[in-house]
Amino acid sequence: MNRLPLVLLAVLLAGGVAGGATKPTAYEALATFDFPPGILPKGIVSYTLDDSTGDFTATLNTTSTCGFAIEGSYSLRYQRKLSGRITADRLTNLEGVAVKILFLWVNIVEVTRHGDQLGFSVGIASADFGIDNFLQSPSAAAASFATATTSPCRCQRPVSACEEFYRLFA
Repeated sequence: MNRLPLVLLAVLLAGGVAGGATKPTAYEALATFDFPPGILPKGIVSYTLDDSTGDFTATLNTTSTCGFAIEGSYSLRYQRKLSGRITADRLTNLEGVAVKILFLWVNIVEVTRHGDQLGFSVGIASADFGIDNFLQSPSAAAASFATATTSPCRCQRPVSACEEFYRLFA
């Protein structure tokens, strides 16, 4: 029996697998929904995305939480596991992201994009910021908010956006 057709089929299949498209990074996936990469910190090691529903999960390369003090105006805290639903210009059902308002940590439940503005909602209040504040992802580093008051990782976003966020949520 001639095995050449089987060998050719195996080579074609192997070439198709090796030459196939790789899974985009979480940051590239955000771009397909019109979101900038800077709404996620650097350090996403894995993610899932259900194309039919938009449900997603993402995992940071930290063992606990990651926090960012933004020029002393407000702080964001990311849990190791993030989840929600993403559609064009809208993140909903968010879990794992919080903002510090005065002395309380409040969950950010929704992020929407309207042109060059991103709106962040905590349910009872929301604030809009220019998209240019989120073009680069801040570096992630583990921080235990149970034992530390500030995170070792800092965000380099403009002070004006941070002051506006604090003013709107304070």
